[in-house]
Amino acid sequence: MNETPKSLRLHIGIYGRRNVGKSSLLNALAGQQVSIVSDMPGTTTDPVEKTLELAPLGPVVFIDTAGIDDVGALGELRKERTLRVLERTDLALLAVDPGQWGEYEDFFVCQLRERNIPFGVVFGKSDRAVPAAEQTSILEKGGIRWMSVSALSGKGMGQVREALAVLAPEHWFAEPRLMGDLLAAGELAVFVVPLDLGAPKGRLILPQVQAIRDILDSDASCMVVKERELGAAFARLNREPALVVCDSQIVLKAVADTPPHIPLTTFSILMARFKGDLAAFAHGAAAIDRLQPGDAVLVAEACGHHPSADDIGRVKIPRWLRQYAGGDIRVDNLAGRDFPDDLSPYRLVIHCGACMFNRQSMLARLAQAQVQNVPMTNYGLAISYVQGVLRRVLEPFPAALAAFDVAR
Repeated sequence: MNETPKSLRLHIGIYGRRNVGKSSLLNALAGQQVSIVSDMPGTTTDPVEKTLELAPLGPVVFIDTAGIDDVGALGELRKERTLRVLERTDLALLAVDPGQWGEYEDFFVCQLRERNIPFGVVFGKSDRAVPAAEQTSILEKGGIRWMSVSALSGKGMGQVREALAVLAPEHWFAEPRLMGDLLAAGELAVFVVPLDLGAPKGRLILPQVQAIRDILDSDASCMVVKERELGAAFARLNREPALVVCDSQIVLKAVADTPPHIPLTTFSILMARFKGDLAAFAHGAAAIDRLQPGDAVLVAEACGHHPSADDIGRVKIPRWLRQYAGGDIRVDNLAGRDFPDDLSPYRLVIHCGACMFNRQSMLARLAQAQVQNVPMTNYGLAISYVQGVLRRVLEPFPAALAAFDVAR
């Protein structure tokens, strides 16, 4: 609990053919034996992750992947998993053997550019050979940064760390605020937190913890109450709060207890803005109004927790959708990294707040849905919509409210 969650770390993917030294590169960057190194091709089968602090970037996650030239039936599955890692990659290193540039490298450069993922090329094993001047000249003309290193001796590793700092995407250094931009220093926010079956024993859920930290970083204050105490909290305050944030599942009661002139939203909507595109999610929420009995909806969540008896994604949201549509809605549930390539069978995708994903992962899923013309929204917006209070909880976000009104 004292470490930065993976979802808030810069994700750096290491890619390349089999046996080009990807695992050795990771071990050299980490300063420890993270991945198994062997001369046998295909040693790395599943993505291997290592979290660490890397100056000057701070908290990062390195992801070592299987070779992009893997062969056979199992090799195809490994390549598919490698390509899936691109969905959560903020920054990439393409490891290459000197003199081996070919179709695999060209293919992967295209993949990275299509996804607008910044990357650098690392020619390894410089103790044995160096890249051809013709190839490095082509890279330079294409604006691609390259390095020649030896993970064995450590030669050139400083260049790799320097390149990572230069290539890191701008959003890493100016990441969107969770909520600190919604209230000024010295202001007060009231958090309404139910302690139901979904609340971890002895702890708060991650979005609530992150919101408290963001409030402190903004030199503001927060009061945390349960849903039954909200009215009493207003009576105890000598001035009104600048914002009320509640759990989506008790949004109706929070709206009823909060004076209309006080801004109100939900933790899940804050996460939709922080991890994705709130305006796009608000636009997608309007699709709920067009659901008909017999339609299919995909409910996806980032974590793989064991579902409770009254699980929000498997029980509550399906029940609310069926009540709203006036008939049976087929709901498919997926958790973790599972997400279909083809979304066309679904009239709508409803995603969790993605507190366990980095922002790149969520934006990749949203882009996939947009390309396939399937509306996507998130838990908080969907729940507020079926409860009839979505416009109320979107009032702090005028652009998202406008996108919702346009979609309707």
